[in-house]
Amino acid sequence: MNVLYGTSLGGRADFIDARFEKLDERFRWCDGDYKVERLHSGARKSEGPAYFPAGRYLVWSDIPNDRMLRWDETTGAVGVFRHGSGYANGNTVDRQGRLITCEQGNRRVTRTEHDGSITVLAERWQGKRLNSPNDVVVRTDGSIWFTDPSYGITGDYEGNDAESEIGACHVYRIDPSTGEVRIVADDFVRPNGLAFSRDEQRLYIVDTRQDPSHIRVFDVTEDDGLVGGEIFGTCDNGKFDGMRVDSVGRVWAAAWDGVHCFDPDGSLIGKLLLPESVANLTFGGPKLNHLFITAGASVYTLRVTFNGARYPSRPRLTDPWSRSSRRDPSDTTWSPNSSRPELDADPRTDGPGRLRHGVLPGALTRAAHDDQVAVAQRVPHDPTTAARPE
Repeated sequence: MNVLYGTSLGGRADFIDARFEKLDERFRWCDGDYKVERLHSGARKSEGPAYFPAGRYLVWSDIPNDRMLRWDETTGAVGVFRHGSGYANGNTVDRQGRLITCEQGNRRVTRTEHDGSITVLAERWQGKRLNSPNDVVVRTDGSIWFTDPSYGITGDYEGNDAESEIGACHVYRIDPSTGEVRIVADDFVRPNGLAFSRDEQRLYIVDTRQDPSHIRVFDVTEDDGLVGGEIFGTCDNGKFDGMRVDSVGRVWAAAWDGVHCFDPDGSLIGKLLLPESVANLTFGGPKLNHLFITAGASVYTLRVTFNGARYPSRPRLTDPWSRSSRRDPSDTTWSPNSSRPELDADPRTDGPGRLRHGVLPGALTRAAHDDQVAVAQRVPHDPTTAARPE
């Protein structure tokens, strides 16, 4: 791996004073380290930080350089995670610990599997190519929500110059069962960062190119649509970009002068000021109180007195055909690695267990689903061996 130790300052630790600006008394407990550490500098445009707790490392995008970088928390080393990243922008980690990436240049949303292979989750809507997916979040039910402005096709600086086939910039949802890509919001100028509320019943979405740039908030309906969309907060310095929600429901949004903090009622209550224009942020560490910020050419971090929202774990799925949760204990021939010949009949697979391009795992046809239910119902259920909720 090409390893770049420390920052552009020859490997020496680079610290600046932490500047928390209190605009409201409700911000008084938001504090942290006296110094903000710059983990790395020298990128052209840092974006999309995603923290992996199991490996204790941070991945982020350097969009114009068409690469992704990785910081190792245990050694402090920074190296190239992926070169030729498709001009990756926003990233997140799903409930199974896999990287989800918006590839602006390739005009698609992908997932990096545990073995390093890449699965395409979305690249078209109704046969038309997406513009340039920008930012992405994953809900507990496994659905993936992403924004699709046109920044990656308006020139060659951070993508590939091209015409929009859709002709507008929308917000989309990828169904976890079918892989269907569906528009959930179609009245944005340039949708950008997005984040769910703690209970995932509301979705905050940035519209960067509005004047002023603002955050809108939607209610998530029972059929996984969005209603509402009123303005939640406006930007008083430049434009909003990415954002995150903390454990008490405050919204932290990237802006040109730093990170802006909004109370759940929409009031701007404080800021964390930084010397470079902030693009995005994420919470990491075992307690989600390690704040990572991509800004300009750099990545900054500090330990804070507040915590990121800890979203619900993936719920136990109703999977009646899974022999791992419904099996006969006397069946000594079965193992978790047993072949699944029943998948051969699924027209969306290229062979046993190999899903075709763009189809999420578990996305079976209705006929295949019914066949599996019939198989499962013939297997006695032993509650002592049933899989427990995560």
